[in-house]
Amino acid sequence: MLSSSRVRGGLRGNLHFRATIPTREFGPCRSWSRPRSLHLAPPFLLDDYIPRYQLLSEVDASKKRSSAYAHLRNCNLCPRLCGVNRYETTGMCLIGDNVKVNVIAPHFGEEPCIQGHNGSGSVFFSGCNLRCTFCQNHDIAHQRNGFDLTPEELAQWYLKLQNVGQVHNINLITPEHVVPQVALSILHARDLGLKLPIVYNTSAFDSLASLELVDGLVDIYLPDFKVWNKATSQRLLKADDYASTAVESVKAMHAQVGDLCFTGDGIAKKGVLVRHLVMPGKEAEGEQIMKFLAENISRDIFVNIMEQYRPDAHVGKPKRRIRKETVGEGEQEVRYADINRPITKEEISVVRKAAEAVGLWRFCDPPRHDGFAI
Repeated sequence: MLSSSRVRGGLRGNLHFRATIPTREFGPCRSWSRPRSLHLAPPFLLDDYIPRYQLLSEVDASKKRSSAYAHLRNCNLCPRLCGVNRYETTGMCLIGDNVKVNVIAPHFGEEPCIQGHNGSGSVFFSGCNLRCTFCQNHDIAHQRNGFDLTPEELAQWYLKLQNVGQVHNINLITPEHVVPQVALSILHARDLGLKLPIVYNTSAFDSLASLELVDGLVDIYLPDFKVWNKATSQRLLKADDYASTAVESVKAMHAQVGDLCFTGDGIAKKGVLVRHLVMPGKEAEGEQIMKFLAENISRDIFVNIMEQYRPDAHVGKPKRRIRKETVGEGEQEVRYADINRPITKEEISVVRKAAEAVGLWRFCDPPRHDGFAI
């Protein structure tokens, strides 16, 4: 999962929109005819917010604990459906019944509405259920670096981030393969006094069963919708069904928490923020993703079109076998040569214009003032 380390977004740009009055919680809205230049406005502005896990009954919490333990004994939560007993062995993600964490710290590389002034309380989990050839966090996601924690120990770290770090939220980065442990840790942290919103920072390769388990525990979903075409998914993500899985995942996330909402300080508290990393030569897939979001999720969905792609992980590495007939003297073939370059401004512009053309308007843009971008 990406950490949006180069985001320059802001919330209080001079965006014009038609203010809306919701007719039901996340349903169609009536429009005022007068355009307004206030970014944080009803129904996206909250007076106050109580995290969803604080409202969970003890009966529902107990059911979630039982379900989490059951899934660890027969791991079928992520789309890989390994079916292993994680108390005894591991599956695709190579993680057992405890989580392996690379970094726990206040993080200032997220969207301004997530990191705020005090930072986002980020927990970078090691391992992943995807095998992205271009992974921007390769050293964390593809390598089992870090330290092991039980769900109870992880919960205590949440409290340290809250009480010592004074962060705005708990940001779970790449949690798709450790959902049972995450659910248990949130429930334990609630009993210890946690009061911060939970951010689920994901590749969008989640199953509906895993999202059902964290329903009522997660406040903000940060899915990174990567690619659209099946061939691209197979080649670059090593997953046959990424787009179809991501489509259903984002729908389920939005059904749970709706569009992104903020308190008056500009900090996001609840909703979905979709990221899309623009990749070299893949802008047509970005266009399809934007179209899907507008037509099937919400035109009020908050989108971060990211420009931070760089060749990493396996991209640009020498090929093991060189076909001499296609390589000149002194040259060497590299892997994934088609994406072995930075993206261009034109490629970013294509995706942005496509998003605007289908009616999306809530973007993570630089602020149009000299103040902080929150």
